[in-house]
Amino acid sequence: MKVKKIPMRMCVGCKELKPKKELLRIVVLPTGVIEVDRTGKKSGRGVYVCDSMDCFNKAYENHGLEKSLKRPVSKDVYEALKAQIENG
Repeated sequence: MKVKKIPMRMCVGCKELKPKKELLRIVVLPTGVIEVDRTGKKSGRGVYVCDSMDCFNKAYENHGLEKSLKRPVSKDVYEALKAQIENG
């Protein structure tokens, strides 16, 4: 019997490895637009953050998104991510 491997990703806030399904993905589309990827399937460079305000705040303070995406991230993206976390 084969055991299915669970894809793991690192949160840019707490730096912990967690199952991909438990994390929110932020993606830079090929057009350069940064957005929250609810499906986890959009093409482009993606980074992950836990679905908690704690990790969001850490990622914001240590500029985790900017470092991982290798580009500046606008306040709008942070606001969208914050709303996504607060609303579940």
